[in-house]
Amino acid sequence: MTEITVFTALRVRTMEPSMPTADAVAVRDGRIVEVGTLETLRPWLENHEYEIDDTFSNHVIMPGFIDPHLHPSMAAILLPMHFTTAVEWTLPWEDVGAVASRAELLDRLIDLDERMEPDEPLFAWGHHPIWHGNIDRETLNGISATRPIVVWHRGYHSLVVNDACLVWMEVDIEAARRHPHVDLDRGTFLETGLNFAYRYLNHFLLGTERFRDGLDRMRQVIHRGGHTTIGDAAIGLFGFEEEWEHLLAVIERPDTPFRIQLMPYAMGPEGDERSDQEMVERVRSYTERNTHRLRFSDHVKMFADGGFFAELLMLKPPGHLDGRHGEWMTPPVRFEQIARAFWNAGMKIHVHCSGDLGVELALTTLEKLQFELPRFDHRFTFEHFGISSAQQVRRMAALGALASVNVYYVYELSRAFADHTVGYERASQMSRLGSLERAGVPFALHSDFPMAPAQPLNNAWVAANRINESGEVMCTHERASLDAAVRAITINAAHVLGLEDEIGSLRWGKKADFTVLDADPYDVGVTELRDIPIWGTVFEGQKFPF
Repeated sequence: MTEITVFTALRVRTMEPSMPTADAVAVRDGRIVEVGTLETLRPWLENHEYEIDDTFSNHVIMPGFIDPHLHPSMAAILLPMHFTTAVEWTLPWEDVGAVASRAELLDRLIDLDERMEPDEPLFAWGHHPIWHGNIDRETLNGISATRPIVVWHRGYHSLVVNDACLVWMEVDIEAARRHPHVDLDRGTFLETGLNFAYRYLNHFLLGTERFRDGLDRMRQVIHRGGHTTIGDAAIGLFGFEEEWEHLLAVIERPDTPFRIQLMPYAMGPEGDERSDQEMVERVRSYTERNTHRLRFSDHVKMFADGGFFAELLMLKPPGHLDGRHGEWMTPPVRFEQIARAFWNAGMKIHVHCSGDLGVELALTTLEKLQFELPRFDHRFTFEHFGISSAQQVRRMAALGALASVNVYYVYELSRAFADHTVGYERASQMSRLGSLERAGVPFALHSDFPMAPAQPLNNAWVAANRINESGEVMCTHERASLDAAVRAITINAAHVLGLEDEIGSLRWGKKADFTVLDADPYDVGVTELRDIPIWGTVFEGQKFPF
């Protein structure tokens, strides 16, 4: 029988209410044997071979951090690009400065064009009209008439290209003009228009060398954040088989210190003409591919309204400041049909919903489905949860729903959206967590990386403080408590993924996944959460220091 390893620590923070703290964790074969003290562990130590590992004697052991909603394939596509976001980024290999104005963005594109090889396409990610103004085909033609240029929106849900890029992509012009989310005059592809653009860009974006380099960079980011489990919330958006092949090659390796819980995109690729029942069977069949680090289950991803960063969220009255109404990513009638098929099949549905009208579509659909075919513990999860009302939260609680919230919106977008998009009241209350906590709705925090930094402690800090990038405190009544914020990146995140019996807290039988910190978040308090240094992680009993 394998020897037991006992990890001792300054403190073990278990996230288990029956034993909140301990001094040691006994591990065998990648799982926890028992949590306690050297004294309480004695029956095990007297009956089995063991060793004491005191590497963490001056550190705090936490359950491995979990981000239940990010996008490894999207990260692999974006990380090799040139970052031009209005807020700075800290990545394991470099610090990226902010590009905070239109002049700075155009100067950056000109500089990149001058320094790049003549035949190399220029991909820049981070444009946002609030900071950079509108960018269209003619703007990019002014940068270069010969180099293909793609400027990807900060929210990912749209991109702009120049004339040279349309030629390089070999776009079917007539088909593009018929597409409702493609505007060739402006050179823009948005929302479902992105799926159209992928037809002509995937040969480059999913090229083996480029994509696997991007995935490897993603691996570094995930480890550096202290994660031991992440959720891929919509594998298949770019091409399921291509993504799967690359994930197997890069992630399913002994030196990858985390696992990915894979959540398929319900509708499949554009043009998929399978029936709803065939879509359900397709998603179910993916579990046959499970490996050690890449796992499918009975969770599936759907989309309601448009992206939050992209300002395409659907809003109830009074709508957007400029009179826009946003965009549906899935028409409401079709949304309900697809949800019904997966609900009736007993699957767990996660819905991307950005605005309160998107939340309303998901809520109304859930109410209908619960009336038609009542289910317990259905894990219907509201993802992102950008703009909502307290009344909607009460309905969520009554229906047994969960939330997985992108609280980083508060940090980067609350002031900008107050001034330019939805006004102060709704902007200050975006990503509401206090209401969820008071109503008893379990919630997790996610990054939606690369939409936000994959740093769980930073998300917990934003959740508990609601301080934005300009230093303002936005709606103190929607702050999460310290305990709720920490649970949202550990045990509640596990619950959202349906993995609470395996990960998310430290007790007997669970996987030996730890995030090792220099200080206890409960001692440090909410103001210093994001500044706690991370030693590294333990994944299934194996140490992975930074």
